[in-house]
Amino acid sequence: MASSIESAGKHLVLVGGGHAHVLVLEAFARNPEPGLTMTLVSKESLTPYSGMLPGHLAGVYTRDEIHIDLERLARAAGARLILDEAIGFDRAARRVRLKGGEGLAYDILSVDIGITPDLSGIAGAEEHALAVKPIGSLLKQWDGLVEKALTPNGPRRFAIVGGGAAGICLAFAIQAFFAARLSGPIEVSLIAASEAPEINAGMRKRIARALKHRRIAVHAEDAAVRIDQDGVILASGSSVPADAVLVSTHAAPPPVLAATDWAKDEGGFLAIAPTLQILNDAAVFAAGDCATMIAHPRPKAGVFAVRQGPVLAQNLRRAVRGEALERYTPQRDHLLVIATGDGRAIGGRGRFLAFEGRLAWRLKDFIDRRFMRRFA
Repeated sequence: MASSIESAGKHLVLVGGGHAHVLVLEAFARNPEPGLTMTLVSKESLTPYSGMLPGHLAGVYTRDEIHIDLERLARAAGARLILDEAIGFDRAARRVRLKGGEGLAYDILSVDIGITPDLSGIAGAEEHALAVKPIGSLLKQWDGLVEKALTPNGPRRFAIVGGGAAGICLAFAIQAFFAARLSGPIEVSLIAASEAPEINAGMRKRIARALKHRRIAVHAEDAAVRIDQDGVILASGSSVPADAVLVSTHAAPPPVLAATDWAKDEGGFLAIAPTLQILNDAAVFAAGDCATMIAHPRPKAGVFAVRQGPVLAQNLRRAVRGEALERYTPQRDHLLVIATGDGRAIGGRGRFLAFEGRLAWRLKDFIDRRFMRRFA
């Protein structure tokens, strides 16, 4: 009874429809909080699940299959959905300013607005490349690229800048998609400035073998410095011819955060404690790629946002009740599975575990589909 009284009249505002907030909505749909008013602010009514993006680009999943319906999920959670964008935060007044002109007062605020592409480190990238994140923007540009590529004189040479797991997944996906749809030869190149630390030695050997088998050219330990209409120029001075370039490397915090006086890390991302609260504002939580857990920094990857979701839901519930919060320590190692676009996948975890084959792909497909069924 005391908890219900504490929650009554409180307003919880969720800004952003990222993975963590999706899980918060699911938690409140399963177990509503009496007396709590909840509002979700999102630019779109559908949010993509990043784990299934490569599969979608490879042609395995439909557009609908990789999206979560925020409108339906918000309704199930008893939350109001506002299709708008936050353009300002007033910490002192505890208000969120929206692009449409509305102002939202909050008692507890949670921010999960992802990242914005930072192509400034590669000359010409903004004019001649597609940024992989945010995914919603990429999908619109991807449709245009596919339409062009399927014409007789469309793009046939594709380059992916970024040698991390995301870039490798994209290289396999793009090769699989166009090889199955274009009769003539295609060229796919992967440009990696350095080895990805999250990929262990056993996985690297398997990935290298699979890239060679799929005839994907790899330019290792050679950073992209310029992109133009002819392709990518590397730090070594060599060039990679390309008709289309996708960049999956640099990311920056959303510009709206720059004007706030919330604590940030050296990159401008929100600095959060193990409770997922912003370090200098106990009324505000943050999760996903827009935030950095200072005590336990981790890569900007969807898997960590998914893991934060249940903890965030629990701590938001405790915050509105006035209860003590949980402290969260993210695991260092996580299962990583990279689909190779041929019905197989390469997986691993930690420093030593590595495996590959059709069962690895079935495992990834099972995990991803099971996650999405939670919101159906």
